[in-house]
Amino acid sequence: MNEPQGRAMQGNGLTFEELNDGFVVAINIEARPGEEDAVGAILAGLVAPTMAEPGVKLFRPYRSPKNPGHFFLIELYRDETAWGAHQETEHFKTAIAELVPRASRRERVPFVPYTSA
Repeated sequence: MNEPQGRAMQGNGLTFEELNDGFVVAINIEARPGEEDAVGAILAGLVAPTMAEPGVKLFRPYRSPKNPGHFFLIELYRDETAWGAHQETEHFKTAIAELVPRASRRERVPFVPYTSA
């Protein structure tokens, strides 16, 4: 993404600076054999309600074109508190209850913006 700074990113109205400020969670999910489409549907169903949360800037699932059972999510929250609030929502709790038994691996890694001193 070579988006000029200050210009709004297409589709979400956030500038590059706004997208680069917050609390990021990168998630890798591997579906159990035969559960690939179910996992994809669960993740797709989370997009609209998660994006409606006040502390969410971006929630975007991706699926590997080479391994349809491998999913990657990028989540950007206003701050770590907003991530915690997301985990308390009913849509998150319902999705996780459906997703965990269908996944062979789920790894969540939080990040914050890096600035060199």
